[in-house]
Amino acid sequence: MKKIIPFVLFSLIGFAAKATHIAGGELYYQYLGPAAAANTDSFRISMRLFRECSSQGAPLNGEVVNIGIYNTSDLSRVSSLILAQQFASNPPVIQNTPGINPCLSGNPTACYQLGTYSATIALPRTPSGYTLSWIRWSRTVLQNVVGSSVGATFTTQIPGTNQLQNGTNNSPQFVIKDTTIVCRQTNFRLDFSAVDIDGDSLSYKFAPAYDAGAGDVTNSPNPIPPSFLSLPTVNYSAPYTGFAPLGSSVTINQATGVITGVAPATGKYAVCVIVEEWRNGILLNKHRKDFILNIADCSISGAQLQPSYLNCNDLTFTFTNLSSASNIVSYLWTFGEPLRGSLDSSTSPIATHIYKDTGVFVAKLKVTASGGCVDSTTTTVSAFPGFVANFKVTGSCLINPYQFTDLTVSKYGLVNSWTWNFGETTVTTDTSTLRNPTYQYPVIGTKNVTLLVKDSKGCSSTLTQNITIPDKPSIDLPFKDTLICSIDTLQLFATSSGGTFSWTPVATIRNPNTANPFVAPKDTTVYYVTVNNNGCINTDSVKVNVLDFIKVNAGPDTAICQKDIIQLHPISDALSYAWLASTGVAVPAVKNPSIQPLVTTTYYVTANLGKCQDKDTVTVTVNPYPMVSASGNASICFGNRVQLNATIVGDTFTWSPTRSMINSNTLSPTVGPIKTTNYIISVTNTTGCLKTVTDTLTVTVIPPVNVFAGRDTSVVINQPLQLTATTNSDTLTTSFLWTPSTWLNSSTIYNPIATISSPIDSIKYKVRATTTGGCYGEDDILVHVYRNAPDILVPSGFTPNGDGKNDIIKAIPIGIKTFQYFNVYNRLGQLLYSSPEIGKGWDGNFAGNAQPPGTYVYSTQGIDYLGNIIFKKGTVVLIR
Repeated sequence: MKKIIPFVLFSLIGFAAKATHIAGGELYYQYLGPAAAANTDSFRISMRLFRECSSQGAPLNGEVVNIGIYNTSDLSRVSSLILAQQFASNPPVIQNTPGINPCLSGNPTACYQLGTYSATIALPRTPSGYTLSWIRWSRTVLQNVVGSSVGATFTTQIPGTNQLQNGTNNSPQFVIKDTTIVCRQTNFRLDFSAVDIDGDSLSYKFAPAYDAGAGDVTNSPNPIPPSFLSLPTVNYSAPYTGFAPLGSSVTINQATGVITGVAPATGKYAVCVIVEEWRNGILLNKHRKDFILNIADCSISGAQLQPSYLNCNDLTFTFTNLSSASNIVSYLWTFGEPLRGSLDSSTSPIATHIYKDTGVFVAKLKVTASGGCVDSTTTTVSAFPGFVANFKVTGSCLINPYQFTDLTVSKYGLVNSWTWNFGETTVTTDTSTLRNPTYQYPVIGTKNVTLLVKDSKGCSSTLTQNITIPDKPSIDLPFKDTLICSIDTLQLFATSSGGTFSWTPVATIRNPNTANPFVAPKDTTVYYVTVNNNGCINTDSVKVNVLDFIKVNAGPDTAICQKDIIQLHPISDALSYAWLASTGVAVPAVKNPSIQPLVTTTYYVTANLGKCQDKDTVTVTVNPYPMVSASGNASICFGNRVQLNATIVGDTFTWSPTRSMINSNTLSPTVGPIKTTNYIISVTNTTGCLKTVTDTLTVTVIPPVNVFAGRDTSVVINQPLQLTATTNSDTLTTSFLWTPSTWLNSSTIYNPIATISSPIDSIKYKVRATTTGGCYGEDDILVHVYRNAPDILVPSGFTPNGDGKNDIIKAIPIGIKTFQYFNVYNRLGQLLYSSPEIGKGWDGNFAGNAQPPGTYVYSTQGIDYLGNIIFKKGTVVLIR
């Protein structure tokens, strides 16, 4: 599949102990020149640390970086050096630009504090040179490393005179490109190159990350350099290794340091890269950078399909892009039938295509994501319908083998593979690859028989049937206890999976050796049926109860409400019933019919048991329901009232709810709800039909009209000021009225322009907004009038001590139509605060930390009512 090369972002996540959550680091050095003592050189040793901006724990400026300096020959310590922090206050921050990659779904962000620590040291020249080391506890839980208390050791090497007889050396430094993210299961490319100011040749490779050895993880995250340096590696969990820390699908280019491949699953992975420094064919240094790569739960917009598609049922295929990206804006499918013109393509996200004939085709998907990201892929499509798996099973019982017969049909291929599993869980020899096998089960029970069948076109299907293996043949009887009249004849019924039938006693049976004989007993008799299926025998019985006569009781007379439905319940041993209504309305011929009489009705029932018969009647009295009719559905303004009205035919009535109701014991109450309410009137009778009937009225309450005339503002004399009124019911508002109308170009529109020409201090305008239903709301705005030109004023200082006075520094726009921003920076140019909202300002804090007293720089900009840009820049003093 052709894939886009995404803008990937690797995220260095954290070493976590009782101190700072370090995200990664690199130890490097710079040659400064000969030192004062003979045969010694001066070096600046530096440690660069990364920490997530959102990380919990101590900040980077609390880190203790104690470097150990060791003889490379035996790794014995010759000196140690504490590096000094190279940043004031908070460390500088690096972060990615959200939205820069249109192919990256979700636009995740990454932000890191970058801390550098340095110090100088003079070292004697030695044959073997030096290994520099810093040990740090500990890392977070990692996807590719066993255990949770795993530390890190950062190293680099200063070559000795054995390697570098003439000249000097500076270590390489990895380029800082740490503001990226890699998405799970996607192709990625990560530039992990380094630079060397000496111009030495560099080569790259993965290597196992160093552990920190034994130490006090909780109380000593920065241990003192040991007397001898040990370099244990972390224990990687399969399938990951130090040389394949992201799995076999990810590699690093030896010449460029570019990491590429398909990212593994979501999680955090320990990765170490070595850059080897070569000069004149001699290896001078193995320089390391240790980091934790965060594989994020995101996606890269692209095209992804199965390697192949096969349909053995019909010619219809449905294709879906398997990519989880959510920002794809267009699709173009082609299905491999170019002679069919427009029928060979689709632009739907989920495409369904019906092929004209069978065969093998090549389908293609091309997608375009927002921002112009484009990707495509192809797949093989095989269409061979007419493959239907089927089989049948015949057998009798446990003592006989069962026959399994394949009935599979393949229209375009040849059925050539059968895998049977007979579902016998007590043994392991219950399988076969024959087309039509036989199998004798060792124990009775229900067996889950499965057939996997394939053909020469690649079609396959699995079919499962449940069969029951009995110890004797089955006998199914539709009834096992029944009634007949003594002068009647009855037919008995029995079914089985196979075999011969015999019934006893034969004295009252006609055709006793058939499955369905006739019997005519004069007294209650039990009839026995026996089935013999190839030596498997089973017996069952039917009891026939004989009656000389029957009786029927239709039940007591009853009363119902008109239009109600009831069920009749006669008492009798009869097996059939016929009903007749006095009104002539048809009644179902069942024992317990459901009826809905509209008038008082007598029902006549005739009950039969064969030729035995009896009759009875029942009367159902019908009473009318009470009646109610209510009126008064209305829409009212919030705070208003309306009268309801109702007429009834009944004995009593009640209203609900009665809250906000006046005269609730009358048929014409007055209501004033504060929200839309359904009012229900219920009517009942004290005799006859005792059921309650109801009617409902809805009073719709138009919510209060909330009007906003705008924030109080300032304007310069003779400068146009745009007033704008907004409401919570704009679609219903039909009129506006501003008062006073002085200096307004119109007082009856929602957005008049005020041009104040007199030297007044201020004026207050009130606006009333009225809806189509007559509801209204009001608000006002105070306009301060200045004689100066449009400007943005910023005080010269503030005291953020929480006393409610001068706690924030903010911009004050005068005569400004559009306020664009107010920004505050520290002396390093770092943005501490930014807002486009009038009235808001900086409280002297940044990232949750109070900033120190001193001078800060602000910039602010707006546009006046004539379209002119007003820009101001200056300084303010923070006083604590």
